[in-house]
Amino acid sequence: MDAKKTIFVVDDNYDLVQMVRLILEGGGFEAIGLYSGLELFNRLETQKPDLIFLDIMMPQMDGLEVLTRLKGVPDTSSIPVILLTAKIMPSDINEAFELGADDYITKPFTRVRLIDAINSCLSKDTR
Repeated sequence: MDAKKTIFVVDDNYDLVQMVRLILEGGGFEAIGLYSGLELFNRLETQKPDLIFLDIMMPQMDGLEVLTRLKGVPDTSSIPVILLTAKIMPSDINEAFELGADDYITKPFTRVRLIDAINSCLSKDTR
């Protein structure tokens, strides 16, 4: 049997992180909650996930800066990143994809949308 896929959930909203973790764990994934870009980069020094859910609006380092840094170095550039955000403007969505986002999910979202996005990103990764 395949090992569980590990997903990092990065958002400064504790309740949202816990809710997403429950959804992912119920879907058979290992989900690790992180609450800032800095916490993410610290964790990446010791563990690489199969996928990252990333909020855009966070203090200190916003999600677009995090995304740019992730995609800008070979060590993390291949990790799929799905933005999970309240920003719904087409310009925000376009910018995210230009910076390398693999998918873009707006809040509120459904369990099905999260799982479908993960499966889509991970199936691209194995081609």
